[in-house]
Amino acid sequence: MNRATIQGFWGRCKTLLDKGLGDWGLIIVIFLVAFSSFGLGRLSATEEARPAVSIGKAPEEAQPRGMNVGGLLVASRTGAVYQYPWCGGAANIKPENQIWFKDEAAAKAAGYRPSQSCKGLDLATSQ
Repeated sequence: MNRATIQGFWGRCKTLLDKGLGDWGLIIVIFLVAFSSFGLGRLSATEEARPAVSIGKAPEEAQPRGMNVGGLLVASRTGAVYQYPWCGGAANIKPENQIWFKDEAAAKAAGYRPSQSCKGLDLATSQ
């Protein structure tokens, strides 16, 4: 489009607005355009749907560790502390280095002390 036709088109639109709509009509047109733009924007956002969530069986990355029935407490041959088999440090003890005790008295008699990181032992030794 050239400059003359754009100015002519703009002039016709302005004349139509001045004659037909008046001041309130222009305000109504602006609000209608604004609300329709907002509605179209919201509509386009809902069309970009998120991917569906699928619920499946969780992968088995870590094998659950079983408890050895050799006793209640476990210690390492090279360590100085004993702990319950479910404590975090017990998982790091190699099976060939594990020493099992029936109770705390047997572990203390062998020269081991309770682990500070195993919370259940703190309660058992304070009673």
